[in-house]
Amino acid sequence: MRVVRYVVVHDCGKLINPLIVDGQIRGGVVHGIGNALFERMIYDEAGQPLTTTYADYFLPLASEMPPIEIHHLETPSPRNPIGVKGAGEGGTIPTAACVISAVENALGPNAPFIHFHPISPQQVVKWIE
Repeated sequence: MRVVRYVVVHDCGKLINPLIVDGQIRGGVVHGIGNALFERMIYDEAGQPLTTTYADYFLPLASEMPPIEIHHLETPSPRNPIGVKGAGEGGTIPTAACVISAVENALGPNAPFIHFHPISPQQVVKWIE
């Protein structure tokens, strides 16, 4: 299971430094994909964490990330003198929902409503069966 392409259209108001904003959006998308597919905490029956090191807690690697296409809209904010808005959250917040929705769509019309994340390849196989 992998994401093959991710497109972001983002309005951060007046774009002051495009390279920094691109980096914030790109990092946010990677964070969101990690939330959707990788970053899993596992606990035992007593509630003690079994995921205690980065060897157990998977983080996304650059090699697992799709091409991320970023498009900027510039709608200046009237709330400050230079018209800027926040930038980093636009990559992070919707990404997990987008990835989970894509999995639901790929599973077809009888797919379950996936109400949690991260999801694992093993769970996807169970849903297919």
